[in-house]
This record gives sequence, structure tokens and C-alpha cells, in this order.
Amino acid sequence: MVATPAMAAAAPPLRAPRFHARHRRRSVRCAVASDATEAPAAPGARLSADCVVVGGGISGLCTAQALATKHGIGDVLVTEARARPGGNITTVERPDEGYLWEEGPNSFQPSDPVLTMAVDSGLKEDLVFGDPNAPRFVLWEGKLRPVPSKPADLPFFDLMSIPGKLRAGLGALGIRPPPPGREESVEEFVRRNLGAEVFERLIEPFCSGVYTGDPSKLSMKAAFGKVWRLEEAGGSIIGGTIKTIQERGKNPKPERDPRLPKPKGQTVASFRKGLAMLPNAIASRLGSKVKLSWKLTSITKSDSKGYVLVYETPEGIVSVQAKSVIMTIPSYVASDILRPLSSDAADALSRFYYPPVAAVTVSYPMEAIRKECLIDGELQGFGQLHPRSQGVETLGTIYSSSLFPNRAPAGRVLLLNYIGGATNTGIVSKSESELVEAVDRDLRKMLINPRAVDPYVLGVRVWPQAIPQFLVGHLDILDAAKSALNRSGYDGLFLGGNYVAGVALGRCVEGAYESASQISDFLTKYAYK
Repeated sequence: MVATPAMAAAAPPLRAPRFHARHRRRSVRCAVASDATEAPAAPGARLSADCVVVGGGISGLCTAQALATKHGIGDVLVTEARARPGGNITTVERPDEGYLWEEGPNSFQPSDPVLTMAVDSGLKEDLVFGDPNAPRFVLWEGKLRPVPSKPADLPFFDLMSIPGKLRAGLGALGIRPPPPGREESVEEFVRRNLGAEVFERLIEPFCSGVYTGDPSKLSMKAAFGKVWRLEEAGGSIIGGTIKTIQERGKNPKPERDPRLPKPKGQTVASFRKGLAMLPNAIASRLGSKVKLSWKLTSITKSDSKGYVLVYETPEGIVSVQAKSVIMTIPSYVASDILRPLSSDAADALSRFYYPPVAAVTVSYPMEAIRKECLIDGELQGFGQLHPRSQGVETLGTIYSSSLFPNRAPAGRVLLLNYIGGATNTGIVSKSESELVEAVDRDLRKMLINPRAVDPYVLGVRVWPQAIPQFLVGHLDILDAAKSALNRSGYDGLFLGGNYVAGVALGRCVEGAYESASQISDFLTKYAYK
């Protein structure tokens, strides 16, 4: 799961008497690099920069680093309203007990852009990769059933019936109803191409677990564009796959950066001390170019060129003259700031929806796991997803202590559970203890022995506005916001972040490289005006 850079702070303390007092939440936050706040601006100061990056989450920090490493642009300021960098990335450590966990995104796909960002940040030796053979499970009819990890598994997995598998295979080949000639939801696209079973048992829980969304409203084109383009390009999913492979053969990729590690198989990755290592490392390298606790109050077009940004800072009011600006903050925050410039752009940005999500982290002794869920006496795997039709409230559970090393002490399992989302917005009215009870109740239906001890509660974090939903019409709304800024003459003012690039951490990094290229091109033209 990936959430927005401006998700809210921690939820209120546990109040329920059910759990022992020592189970109450106690967190030690990962330290922020000390040099990220050097050289404070004097009150009333007027600074200047080639580019101001508004938002110090992963999108903003990676954009600044990409400008430096790929384009040689170092005159950059990154401004963040909160007191730490990293946005929604929230790693928590309890070293005295041997626990380390995430309360925002949990991992990332180790694509070359993300690995490049990690290596450029000095974190190559800190990368950790999950087991590519680790099984993933979906709850169906009271049983955790493995999801096929490779084509050879397809005939044997029991999550789908034989007729369901045949329907999916024929649909992938193109034997299915034609496209309707309008933008389809994820549910419409998958049911039409692959059948009801693929949707209900695979895609619906995946949408719930990744987007925390409603697949009947999510846009296939916007949320899963790569798969959508396969049908567009080749007339069917298989046809598009074949065509893509052929095109790659004609246009081979450039030689891979030899500095990058080579992950084994399809897996996920993190860092030795959690995801927070990446934003902290980038902030440390940028040093005083990262300004924390800087709240942007206004942005105006300069009388000459560029923009003037005014901030409330710990040192007082500070203004910054910038040739270019990229807003990597959540769309609803950008909407308020940009409204004086363009009401049309602000209206468009205000239309994106961010439902609430809670991350509930608990630990059980290994003996609390049901025997049928153990492999060689251990809880092995990536985690499990829960279709909404299966009578559980929790969206999914990640086996944190199985996925990466040194996440829990010996003999304990660490489970990160997500609850809420677009189909369950009522979680914001629940207490921490009620959320823990809901998760524990669900886990005892399929993973934990019903008579096992109460969980050791490590963290409960509620994000009232979590992941932006890529609903039907999302790309049109985004284009409308960008067009409104362009029509009003605000060239050099860019939109970025997860509602633009995609919600996965990897897509945020890839989007940062794309944004850096756009900014570099603009600044090159700016120099000749």
C-alpha cells in the first residue's frame, strides 16, 4: 500500500481495557538527518532557486535528487510543512524489543528507477529483498489459498474452478465481448476479458489491498494502464503481450547500469532499517536545501519571470523567487494553494478522492499460528488478501517478519494489517482498541488459533485521507487541471506526486524522474528567453 504525503498524524491512544497495559502503543521514530535543517533563513529573507519542490515526501525528494543526478541542476529547494521528510513513509522501531515496522507503505517493486535512486542515495548495501518464491494468499470460502506465482502453477491452484480458468484463458486470447467504446471500470474490464472468477477472487481483493478502492469505480485505464494498453495494442491481452515482446526485440533497452543489484525473480524490496532510510538519506544528501516546518501560504507569478512563494517558517516569513515550481503535495492541498491563480485548476484538483485507511501492527507468538498455515514450522509468505465478499473487515495482512529480516524477535510473528478504504470509511469513527479488536477477530477466522493469546499491539495509525483513487475520469480531471494552468500562462508550474504518477512507491519514484526531465527541459528553454 502506498498513501499520500500529507496523511494525518497518529490516531489517539488505545483506550480498550481488553488488552494488557504493556500492549499500548509506544513508538521510537526513525531519526531525521541532522543536516537537513542547517542554515536557517533569516526572518524576512528572500531566497532564490531554479526550482522549488513543494512537498518533502518521496515524490518531492526524489524529484530534487533526479534533477541533480540526471540533469546537473543543483539550485533546488525542497520545502516540507511537517517537521520530518518522507511524507507518508513512516518506519517505527522498538530496538529494545527487536521490532521494526511500517505504518505507511510497506515495500516496493525493485524496478531499475527505484534501485537507481537507492544507489545514488548511498543505500545499495542496505537494500533487502523478499523471497521471490514466497507465496501470496487469498481468503476464499474460509481457507487461505495460494495465488499462482508463475504460469506453470495455473493448472494446479485451487482458488479458481476449472470453468473459471478456461473462461480466463479464452478471454485473454480475445474470445470475449468487445470493448464498449467508453472508459471502463476495473470491474467491467476484468469481467469482460477474464470472467467473474478472476475478478471476484483475484482482482477485487488486489484492488482492495493496493488501492483500498472500489473496483466498480476505479478506472482500468488510469489504475492499471499497462494491462489496459495490452488490449488496445493487440486486440486482446495475449495479443498485446505478444506485440509488446516483439517491439522490445526490435528496440532493445539501453545497457543496464552496472551499479544496480539484480533481484532474483519477481519480488519486493525494502531497506535494512525500513523504508524511511530512503527519504532520510536523500534529505541528508540535499542538506540545507531541504526546509522542514515550512508552510506555503501563497504562490504568485513574478513581475519578471518565474514565481514568488511565501512561507511561514520557524524563523518567520520567508519568500522564495523560483524559475520553476513543482507541487508534489496532495491534490486537495494543492487545490487550496492554487485557487488564487486558477479556480478551474483548483476545482479539478479538489475532485480527487482520498478514503481513510488504518494500519494496525500486531505481534503473536509463533505457536498462535494455525498449524495448517505453517510451512516447515514457520509462517512463510508475503501475506494475504481478503475479498469483500468473504465476511471479514480487514483488507489484507502482510507477514512483515517473514518478508524481511530483523522485523521481530525470535519466536514472534509481526503482522501489518490494513483496514478501511473506499468501501469502509467508518473506520475514522472507531477507537484504536476497536480497530485492533476487528483485526484480531478477522485473523482468528483463518490464520490465528481462536484460543491464542491476545495480540501484542505495536502500532495503530489512522490516515484520514490516504490513497488517491484513480476513478473513472481520473486522467481527464488531471488533464483539465494541467490545461487550466497552461491556459492561464503558468508555464513552469508543474503537478507531481502519487495522484499524478501512481500510488505505488515505485511509480512515485518513476514519476519523479519524469517530472525532473520536464523541469529540466523547461529550465533549458527558460535560459534562452
